[in-house]
Amino acid sequence: MDVGDVLQLQYIVAALVYSAVGVAVFFVSFLLLDLLTPKVSVWRELVEKQNLAFGVFLAGATLGIAIIIASAIH
Repeated sequence: MDVGDVLQLQYIVAALVYSAVGVAVFFVSFLLLDLLTPKVSVWRELVEKQNLAFGVFLAGATLGIAIIIASAIH
């Protein structure tokens, strides 16, 4: 296998497109999560109050969204 076979332009463009779509969908999903929790200020909970439970929740939600996006794109 030659390096030129692996690094073809079509594969690089496909990887960039899939990455951009994944990041865009993740961003929209995160905004949707923020809109669905209007009583909670993410910045205040994480930075000012240093709410560890909220941080764990947000990390779990982030991983869940990323897994769903990865499985949907793949």
